[in-house]
Amino acid sequence: MSNNDIPVKEIGEMLDMVSDKLPNLIKEIYGILYSQEGATSMGQAVGTFYKHLVDAGMDKDDAMRLTRDYMSTLNSMASQFKS
Repeated sequence: MSNNDIPVKEIGEMLDMVSDKLPNLIKEIYGILYSQEGATSMGQAVGTFYKHLVDAGMDKDDAMRLTRDYMSTLNSMASQFKS
């Protein structure tokens, strides 16, 4: 690929658009994750996850361990947006 084949103008325009929109997107995601509604949704998701595991016949201790791992993963993802 030669330098003439690189769409420099289009890449620049795309980066400008991303830099304009990304900060607001991150703020919105952060607001969702750390709002009362977000906490309620996360609690329901974790509860549903546990219930489905138990209803599928998994041992309650194993289901709790997996649910803790699931919650830890959600918290880890959320902390990525926090910083």
